[in-house]
Amino acid sequence: MLRQLLIGGAVSLATIAVHSAAMAAIVLAFRRRQAVSGPAKSHIRLVVLMTAVVALLNLAHVVEVAIWAAAYWILGVGPESARPFYFALVNFTTLGYGDVLPAPGWELIGPLTAMNVILVLGWSTAAIFAVLSSQLPRAGVRH
Repeated sequence: MLRQLLIGGAVSLATIAVHSAAMAAIVLAFRRRQAVSGPAKSHIRLVVLMTAVVALLNLAHVVEVAIWAAAYWILGVGPESARPFYFALVNFTTLGYGDVLPAPGWELIGPLTAMNVILVLGWSTAAIFAVLSSQLPRAGVRH
């Protein structure tokens, strides 16, 4: 059990590092958006900004799934019937097991993945909300 916790913690830290890099890119995009002044076409700028933010976060999540998949593959903990990326995606989306199960002795790896994912998905949601909320007044929307 300790081995699973340590490995799950290490992989979680790797995904948190990826997510931190994505957040740094979002802050950069946000600062650039703040530098653009004037109400002209502010709705279009908002659409572009929000699309970029969500696209970047989606890309970060795919990389995070790939990190979990690589760990599963290296450790040989995924089921033989499923590819590591699929197994990681099942855990990452907290879909739950239906057609795949981890190798015996690795029952904690799925819940550890899901716990990590709840954190990064919540973090993504908070970032999207923060960017959108900060831009609504610039787009002429009062909240």
